[in-house]
Amino acid sequence: MKRFLATGLTATALSLPTLAAAQEAVSFEQKVNDVFAGSTGWFVNLIFMSLPGTNFPWIVLWLVVAASIFTIYFGFVQFKAFGHAISLVKGDYSDPNDAGEVSHFQALTTALSGTVGLGNIAGVAVAVGIGGPGATFWMVLAGLLGMASKFTECTLGVKYRNEYPDGTVSGGPMYYMTKGFKERGLPGGKVLAVIFAIFTIGGALGGGNMFQANQAHAQITNITGDFSGLITGVIFAGVVFAVIVGGIKSIASVTEKVVPFMGVMYVLAALVILIMNADQIGWAFGQIFAGAFTGLGVAGGFVGALIQGFKRAAFSNEAGVGSAAIAHSAVKTKEPVTEGVVSLLEPFIDTVVICTMTALVITISGVLVMDPATGNFVLNEAGTAIKTVDGSSGVSLTSSAFAAGFSWFPYVLALAVILFAFSTMISWSYYGLKAWTYLFGEGKTTELVFKLIFCFFIIVGAAAQLGAVIDFSDAMIFAMAVVNITALYFLMPIVKREMNSYFDRLKSGAIVRHKH
Repeated sequence: MKRFLATGLTATALSLPTLAAAQEAVSFEQKVNDVFAGSTGWFVNLIFMSLPGTNFPWIVLWLVVAASIFTIYFGFVQFKAFGHAISLVKGDYSDPNDAGEVSHFQALTTALSGTVGLGNIAGVAVAVGIGGPGATFWMVLAGLLGMASKFTECTLGVKYRNEYPDGTVSGGPMYYMTKGFKERGLPGGKVLAVIFAIFTIGGALGGGNMFQANQAHAQITNITGDFSGLITGVIFAGVVFAVIVGGIKSIASVTEKVVPFMGVMYVLAALVILIMNADQIGWAFGQIFAGAFTGLGVAGGFVGALIQGFKRAAFSNEAGVGSAAIAHSAVKTKEPVTEGVVSLLEPFIDTVVICTMTALVITISGVLVMDPATGNFVLNEAGTAIKTVDGSSGVSLTSSAFAAGFSWFPYVLALAVILFAFSTMISWSYYGLKAWTYLFGEGKTTELVFKLIFCFFIIVGAAAQLGAVIDFSDAMIFAMAVVNITALYFLMPIVKREMNSYFDRLKSGAIVRHKH
């Protein structure tokens, strides 16, 4: 995802004419933080509470256990259907006359733009820095398992979506909770849907919005020096509004260009560095495997590596959170399983490919060294260990690792962070919008109200430091997973029935490729 890479936000303040006014603004922000932390701290602590005797958040275990259950229940569908997923994304089975608003490829890039973000750049650095190279192994394993969670929620998202006369659609967990539970004669679907929608709106305004604007502004300030957060916020808000005012088709037309560009740019830079250090790749994989099972150079040993890997994968690809099902529901198809199959590519690209690239570059670069005094990894600069890795060293660690190969890479990284932040905001605006219209009804006015509120919060996020507000929002995003996975357990049999029917017809030739 986008957050969970730094403990706290980079301070950015409005450029105000007087020091007194600046201090007053900071004081006001602090008051807001204090009030918010005092009233919502219990909720944040509850969601991210560690299991007794460990530093392993129970919410991560909740996500990983669900992913493992779905993997087994659906017969390792993420591996069996991988080739078919690529065919679907290429459009081999697409029918332009099917209901929906966007293509398989556009739905995938829209969902990816919400998950491929700062977590891939900085979150991985924290995982490797704290959990050692071995954390990469567990991160990849969690990503592979998470593919089954995405398959489950996105199949349901399409099956139970609302299709309207004007060609637009609304889908996601809110709809499959309501309709799916009713179909199975189960109570409580509507209650779960309302709770999920409330969590989604909160998550969209904070983690999917304010945090993105704040981090993008921090990167701009790092390059330009002192720069007004208000100006950054207004520019971002204007560009985001211009995109989201056109709805999912407009969002998809942007993400289908931005996501491949930023993903390819980042992966190419990583590949060049890996090719330049080809002789060390074998050694790096050796470090990853050795560290995965021995916890080499990690406080907490093997368990420490496992915790960091699972944690970062869960926080990066959002499998099980339910957010992506909202974007995938807009696809043009009459077969719900097709989008479930396409969506399983998402954790693979996000976690298995991009996160692994980051981890390999960091491992090979030499910016992490083992402190002989403690046996733990520390950051290294000019041959000198400078500080222990912590949550705030994410972007700088990745930047240093890439700069070891390209001195100019920090500038590319700044561009990547800005693009990642922008694409995350436009995707989460759609997630929040669909939760909003579920609660308050469809209609142009209802939609416009939410879009204006969303853009206002972009300005607030860039111009202010509201750490407690963002922490609360992050907790809401993972609270979505509690509600969503609970529903998925009850609706799994429906997905299995759909899956068996689809693949039987595919095998028999009843479903055929379309000629382009």
